[in-house]
Amino acid sequence: MPTQVTNPVDEDLDRTHLDNRAQSVGHMFRDRVKQTPNSVAYWYPQGDDYAKVTWGQVKDRVYDLAAGLIKLGVQAEDRVALASGTRYEWALADLANMCAGTTTTTIYPSTIADDVAFILSDSGSVVVFAENQAQVDKLRGIRDTIGDVRKVVLFEGEGDGDWVMTMAELEALGAELLAQEPGAVDARIDATQPGQLATIIYTSGTTGRPKGVRLLHRTWTYQGAATAAIRILQTDDLQYLWLPLAHVFGKQLLTIPLAIGFPTVIDGRIDKIVENLPKVKPTFMAAVPRIFEKVHGNVSLMMQKEGGVKEKLFNWATGVGAQVSQRQLDGKSPGLLLGAQHALADRLVLSTVRNRFGGNIRFFISGSAALNPEISRWFHSVGLLIAEGYGLTETSSAAYVNRLVAYKIGSVGWPYPGLETKIADDGEILLRGEGIMEGYHNNPEATAEVIDADGWFHTGDIGEVDARGFLKITDRKKDLFKTSNGKYVAPSQIEASFKALCPYVSQILVHGNDRKFVSALVTLDPEGIKPWAAANGLDGKSYEEIVSSQQAHDMVQGYVDQLNAGLNNWEQVKKFNILDSDFSVENGELTPSLKMKRKVVTDRYRKDLDALYV
Repeated sequence: MPTQVTNPVDEDLDRTHLDNRAQSVGHMFRDRVKQTPNSVAYWYPQGDDYAKVTWGQVKDRVYDLAAGLIKLGVQAEDRVALASGTRYEWALADLANMCAGTTTTTIYPSTIADDVAFILSDSGSVVVFAENQAQVDKLRGIRDTIGDVRKVVLFEGEGDGDWVMTMAELEALGAELLAQEPGAVDARIDATQPGQLATIIYTSGTTGRPKGVRLLHRTWTYQGAATAAIRILQTDDLQYLWLPLAHVFGKQLLTIPLAIGFPTVIDGRIDKIVENLPKVKPTFMAAVPRIFEKVHGNVSLMMQKEGGVKEKLFNWATGVGAQVSQRQLDGKSPGLLLGAQHALADRLVLSTVRNRFGGNIRFFISGSAALNPEISRWFHSVGLLIAEGYGLTETSSAAYVNRLVAYKIGSVGWPYPGLETKIADDGEILLRGEGIMEGYHNNPEATAEVIDADGWFHTGDIGEVDARGFLKITDRKKDLFKTSNGKYVAPSQIEASFKALCPYVSQILVHGNDRKFVSALVTLDPEGIKPWAAANGLDGKSYEEIVSSQQAHDMVQGYVDQLNAGLNNWEQVKKFNILDSDFSVENGELTPSLKMKRKVVTDRYRKDLDALYV
């Protein structure tokens, strides 16, 4: 039988938020508008700058859109899909759905037409908000298979006077209804109950058809209230939000401001993050581990390139920062001498690193996959805290997170308030509470596989809890493999360790199930490898020529040797192959949140893996 885990006592918890939760997301939004109508709600790109809108201004557009949906005949809990990247209009459309009592079905803009057809058909979506003409063209190509879709509402572009209408036309339709029935939207909000379906998010999956995760209004109001209760965020914070809003992590980050009231910069242009952070100066930003790995790698490479006095100064400063960081983590002060050294190091080097992120960052949030502790320690040494958390689509995102007042590197922190937790005999993490999904849409068999008769959700993740209540994720239950010698190996831990060691790596797949030793497939960062290539006699060579060179193999071998030095003999990577192209979302090897699809990669590169064992 599973062993109950006693949740730690969160002395900084503010229960008033949990005790006074809103009835639905629509209620949350309406309450937020009433409380702070003139406060800035969102920033969004406009030309070379950002436009800002207040909660009151957002309400005007959201109510018009919600009324437009009502005018189209969309009923409560009817599904309305959102096929778009991260942008302000996504937030408007989702809030309109919440206020109209309809259900948002999220679709990544990169989703192939066949999967879009499945999602729309399986969910029974009747309206689709589409980002641009490319999404409309995709929908037209599958129109015969999505017969329930009555209208497509276009964020940018022109309608066709029939199946496709513009967002402005939907707003005008809604304004017409509100002129006749001013209370139409409020009536929908009033009627929305906590147990109604708010969102269906289809898991990206690694094989087969995606599963639609059913998240109720109470799961989102719980997320908002629980985040407010742990007091990690305040009304004067400023969020920079670039994550995919079709992902549960992004959707959660849109919900939390409704409970707390801080403004959010919505800008999905990933290539602009580095350029925009100094301009926006956010106080916090959420990201996936790959972003932190790339920042760490780029800074390391830049310092190697500088060399000489600058590199020595940087290494000295980060070394001092690391000493201060460790003392802080141990609950100790740095002392007089180390404190003076740290003040100098901060003025000369560490503050410069922080200024690359705008200079106002209080903390980062990392989720979606495991973050290597060494990356977290490096960020902490320069004065940037990464609060790692843990959750799944099925838990409406956050289930655990490190607090600013209770923090442990290498852990995902403490559970969210009100969440029950257990660790099963085999180490699997079990969760129960209001943030857990209702089940998989139209898939009772799959639901029964993960939610038992007592309501416990079986996460599929393996973890351990220390004496202070901090959870450490050790691996995915299904990702653990056994070599032919009978030894278990946790591949994700080895992969994360290698990414922290090698600044040139982009992706690594550790393999060895039923094999006599562990091997790996490696891809190198196409941009990050260029300076190295130029310094190693490969200037002007193509990516394929660089990665197939003996120099590249020897370089990677050096980092593999460092990796193996810290592993048990049966875990060590004995052979590897550098692939001639990087993994990508477009090719189906990465999820939109940049997690590697292990089975897809293994199947696609089966010949390369087999060759390592010949």
